[in-house]
Amino acid sequence: MQLDRRTTKQLLIIAAGAAAVYAALQHFGELMGVVHRIYALFSPFLLGGAVAFVINVPMRAVERVLFSNLPHGGKRVRIYDGMRRAARPLSLVLTLLLFFGAFYLVFSIIVPEIVNSLGMLGNSLPGFAKRVTEFVSDLGRQYPTLAAQLDDALANVKVDWQTLLSSAVKTLGGAGASLLLNAVSVTSSLMGGLFRFTLALVFAIYVLLQKEKLAAQVERAMRAYLNERFVNGALHVLRLSEHTFSRFLSGQCMEAIILGTLFFVTMSVFRFPYALMVSVLIAVLAFIPLFGSIIGCVTGALLILIVAPQKVLWFIILFLVVQQIEGNFIYPHVVGSSVGLSPIWVLVAVTVGGGLMGIAGMLLFIPICSVCYALLRDDIYRRTGEEYAPPKKAP
Repeated sequence: MQLDRRTTKQLLIIAAGAAAVYAALQHFGELMGVVHRIYALFSPFLLGGAVAFVINVPMRAVERVLFSNLPHGGKRVRIYDGMRRAARPLSLVLTLLLFFGAFYLVFSIIVPEIVNSLGMLGNSLPGFAKRVTEFVSDLGRQYPTLAAQLDDALANVKVDWQTLLSSAVKTLGGAGASLLLNAVSVTSSLMGGLFRFTLALVFAIYVLLQKEKLAAQVERAMRAYLNERFVNGALHVLRLSEHTFSRFLSGQCMEAIILGTLFFVTMSVFRFPYALMVSVLIAVLAFIPLFGSIIGCVTGALLILIVAPQKVLWFIILFLVVQQIEGNFIYPHVVGSSVGLSPIWVLVAVTVGGGLMGIAGMLLFIPICSVCYALLRDDIYRRTGEEYAPPKKAP
């Protein structure tokens, strides 16, 4: 049987692929080690790309608002031309100042309040211990039989204090050496992480300053080495992904601001302690879709428990009410509409993403599902010959 060149080439590719898969399975451990080393080498640049993507969203808005409407003529044409040339660096500087200012504002509110709360907790512990002692004493007077049984049980307990003390000394000695080694390891990890983040930030700045040039170079290289149809499809997916992720990030920020404002207003109206701190904390944790505010609620309840135990139950009730409003109206419509997903698909994406990748999966799976949904929708309409019409908003 004669085989043409195309069939022979396809068979050779299949055979080479099968051999590569077999070799990879035979040396899977070594292969994963190489993959981990390559990932460690390029992780600062991957992180820099993610940082550049996040910063690009507000930077683009700043550049559009401040520099898009500059006149092209007049007596000050040189000044306007200079401002247009400096638009990208100035927008980037303003955006970085905005980010660092937001981080400083959040930590300047949260950290001092946490320190004060810990101090108040330390001051309230003696009173709490006294109340527990009084409660136990009252319980013993009310149930004397139970108290007598407990006394007999404690009397029969024999403790070798010498052995216990020597074991404690040995444990503390080993813990001291382990603590020193852990401190050195943590310091080394922090320094390495700081270096990688600095390198990632520098890489992100270079990418943002030359993003149009880099995009043109990548597209030119793709068109030079790849099939035209594949390149057009890949560029369509990349543009759709960039648009979807940008809208998701904007919607997530808007949802966090709305939720934090709701909690601040309601807690201030009902005179709950730590209104500003708890609101900021819940707004920050709201970047974890659907579940982040629950973590903020638990933290807020613990803080309120220290200074006003009688208000904890009312705070939980307030949280449940605000959470229902946020979960059923704000989040699905603000974030869901920003990425083109219905509320049910937002819930599915968050649940599946959280189960697979934890918090990172919750954040990433919503825009990923939105991109897949849009591609599948377009393919269905293309195959059926119909034309997609976006749903109209209710008047």
